[in-house]
Amino acid sequence: MQSHQILTSTRNPVAERRAQGAVAALFDVDNTLLPGEASEIRFFRFLWRRGLVGWGELSRTVAWLAGHVPPFSCHSLRERKVYLTGKRPVDIAAAAREFCRTDMIGGLSPQGRAKLDEHRQAGHQLILVTGAPDFLIAPLAEFLDVPTFFAAKPEQRDSVYTGAVIPPLPYGLGKRELILAHAQQQGLDLAGSYAYGDSPGDHDLLELVGHPLVVNPIRGMGRTARRKGWPIARWA
Repeated sequence: MQSHQILTSTRNPVAERRAQGAVAALFDVDNTLLPGEASEIRFFRFLWRRGLVGWGELSRTVAWLAGHVPPFSCHSLRERKVYLTGKRPVDIAAAAREFCRTDMIGGLSPQGRAKLDEHRQAGHQLILVTGAPDFLIAPLAEFLDVPTFFAAKPEQRDSVYTGAVIPPLPYGLGKRELILAHAQQQGLDLAGSYAYGDSPGDHDLLELVGHPLVVNPIRGMGRTARRKGWPIARWA
């Protein structure tokens, strides 16, 4: 942002960019803003310690993993939240708020939070886009003062979770689909926008914007970044 002012005008460039919402900063969460192990895996252990899940949920999850192709692929867990089946959303949401307060907030990357603040000061539209479930991301987004997020939406029926996830899942092509629709609604300039992600599940998101950054690359994403000329960063 240039610091000079035009004396004949009272226009505020930052305020105008905020009003237009033209540029977005799109952040993945797991292993990007929140380095390390996936938040949902840690949340499952949190629920286990509190007796909200047990061997029954674990055995059904393992059976689900074994019965899909390829067997024991983590992707099938993104599409089906077996451990939530029959659970009341109000109970899970309360546990998720506690987990966010005690576990997620303290694990946030200082570099990631600084980057969020940098984009906020520039008047960019801040967006979290992640395959983690919405009950984990909602309290995190509130803490970070990020007004918009896209996260996995577990299906509810008769006041309990079914275990299914409402499509599109914000992962891979699903992230692209959701952000394209949002960009069209908001009039975002994706060529001028920024995206941050760590894995092949963020590839389609990173390709959408003019300023991609691969953070803490995993599962071959470092090679992909080097091939495409995308910069790489390590966030602690």
